Amino acid sequence: MNENKLIDIIRNLTKSRYIGDDCAHLPELGIVVSQDSLVEGVHFNLDWMSPHEIGVKAVKVNISDIFAAGAEPFYGLVSISIPGTYSESFFEELYSGILDGAKASSPEFEIVGGDLTGSDRVFISICVIGKTCGRNISSRGHAKSGYKILLSGEHGSSAAGLRLLQQGKSSPEILINAHKSPEINADFARLISKNVKKPYAMMDTSDGLADALFKIALSSDVTISVDFEKIPYNPDITIFDDWKNLILFGGEDYGLIAAVPEQNVPEGAVIIGDVIQKSDVPLIIKNDNGITKYSSLEGFTFNHFS
Repeated sequence: MNENKLIDIIRNLTKSRYIGDDCAHLPELGIVVSQDSLVEGVHFNLDWMSPHEIGVKAVKVNISDIFAAGAEPFYGLVSISIPGTYSESFFEELYSGILDGAKASSPEFEIVGGDLTGSDRVFISICVIGKTCGRNISSRGHAKSGYKILLSGEHGSSAAGLRLLQQGKSSPEILINAHKSPEINADFARLISKNVKKPYAMMDTSDGLADALFKIALSSDVTISVDFEKIPYNPDITIFDDWKNLILFGGEDYGLIAAVPEQNVPEGAVIIGDVIQKSDVPLIIKNDNGITKYSSLEGFTFNHFS
């Protein structure tokens, strides 16, 4: 199975106009809504992450989608499934991590409910509601030819950190911390959503930088051309031979990609490419060795169902 095809099935069955972005924008209510789930053994491993670290990351990755929409996180509902053999102290540490991660990401954010069930492993599912007042809400379908591609955050670090953990290593610590506790780009999101008045596209890079670029290009019916040499990264990732692939396809960095009109590019913003008229492929990556065209990312990005 393929995640994107499953989403197409859901969209066809529901006929919902809201499905397509990471957040559902409900303008009549003045909110955006998003929900993500983390599963033990898929998204985190208790052998190398504490319950508190898992809680912090679980809420951060959900709040990231709200910022990527251009909204401000406000309320959250937390559902947790946990084996009955786990201690109450484990649960308390996990939930404290959720609260600490929420406060660090957005001081106004408040947990207002949720659900608890037993299970054979830890599942965390968080629904986040964001306010849209005073913000221009993004959509991945709003990129237009002539727009500039902006990027916040370094890329490749989280994937490198995960690989180090899988290898039983404890350094470079900066890479491991990038995986355990990703940075959320709240200031960048607020700057864009408060100052760009025309329709624009913005996504986080949780599924990989190339994945976000590709999805924006497809949804907007354009081609995106990126200069690889302009993508920020931590030089420590070059300990891996395939570090360039980690930058493009690694995922879980939670940076933000924005496609905005040239006149709305903030001073000092990192510009990595351009939106151009639709060509034969959605995504073009330029580097010192030439140009690579991507008609598909199958085989490059993570698939939950492979």
